[in-house]
Amino acid sequence: MKMTLQDLLSPITPERFLAEHYDRAPLHIQGSPDKFAGVLDWAGINRLLDMTHVWTETSLKLVLDSAPVPPAAYSVKAVSRDGAQVLQPVAAKVQDWVRRGASVVMNDVDSLTPGLAAVSDALEGAGFGKAQANVYISFQSHKAFHAHYDTHDVWAVQVEGEKTWNIWEGRAEWPIPHPAFRGQKQDHHEQAKGALRAKVLLKKGDILYLPRGWYHDALAEAPNSVHVAYGVHAPLGMDVLNVLMERALYDAEFRKPLPRQDGSAAAREALASRAALLGDRLAALARDPKVQEVLAGFVRDYRFQRGGYDLLAARGASPDEPSGAAFRVVAEARPVRRGNEFGLRTPSGIVAMTLPEVEAAAWIMARPAITEAELRGAHPNLDAPGLIARLRQAGVLAA
Repeated sequence: MKMTLQDLLSPITPERFLAEHYDRAPLHIQGSPDKFAGVLDWAGINRLLDMTHVWTETSLKLVLDSAPVPPAAYSVKAVSRDGAQVLQPVAAKVQDWVRRGASVVMNDVDSLTPGLAAVSDALEGAGFGKAQANVYISFQSHKAFHAHYDTHDVWAVQVEGEKTWNIWEGRAEWPIPHPAFRGQKQDHHEQAKGALRAKVLLKKGDILYLPRGWYHDALAEAPNSVHVAYGVHAPLGMDVLNVLMERALYDAEFRKPLPRQDGSAAAREALASRAALLGDRLAALARDPKVQEVLAGFVRDYRFQRGGYDLLAARGASPDEPSGAAFRVVAEARPVRRGNEFGLRTPSGIVAMTLPEVEAAAWIMARPAITEAELRGAHPNLDAPGLIARLRQAGVLAA
């Protein structure tokens, strides 16, 4: 499954988003209920939770009416696959808390399925930074978190149900994950959040963008609500200091001892002069073409590494394709229309199609993988093998 920034923002253009909203203001984009059908659904959630060894007290959390549920209340002591002592969630206990209205938080899921990874890849491919995903499952009238801000941009993708978000006027000034910000009390947040800016009802297929530091809270209005929160961590000005520190190792001035302090005015002046000298040297290093090149590469490649494996291809082989073979989307394709003629714009050009074939192709593109049987079941009047063959020839599908 492949997604682009345009896919996420549609019908808003990336140009408008960058000019009016990125790091400036929240944005709510309404979408069709099937817009994120390939990202996650209830069946996918259960499959993820069934990966028992993945979940511990840190990766799966429960929250009831804004209070964390102690992990010991829904877990048992266990030994992880690498021999570490962990608290492992137990299905029966988790579901008992869910019956009481507890919200479920599944952390760091962005590489667990192709659908979840597709959104992260789209955000990272746009150059926004490292995109990490958590799943939030909430139930009607139970609020998981008080008004707060995040130390990263938030892209909330609503995949099931509905949720009402309160967007406040207040914004913290570019906070970072440091105790100076994370240690602030709730009383501070209640004062700093300001007046209510907007009340946004996020429905299935919608997306909400919140710049870093923007105050918000949310409450499930429908009986059940699931959204995937993609936290995007951008490279920061403070990262420049790390690059300069590495470069400063090769400048003897930074390796010399600082002037000894004996309480005299002369000693204080010597220290101030040395600090000013080192500041000038840092400014010069920051303008060095080699440092600029390293910085540009650092910002350009600031993303998580996930996926990319194809072991048979590495051996120059291809997998066998039994009749039940699955096919995955490997390239973007878009419907096009000229008068009464329809087609699909693919990497190899426009493929002429009937309208039912275009609709079936759109159904395929919204899923991480499909089989011929699934395509026949969803579109029984089409030549399923023929459509799959044409999409493979066009470079859109691969086995």
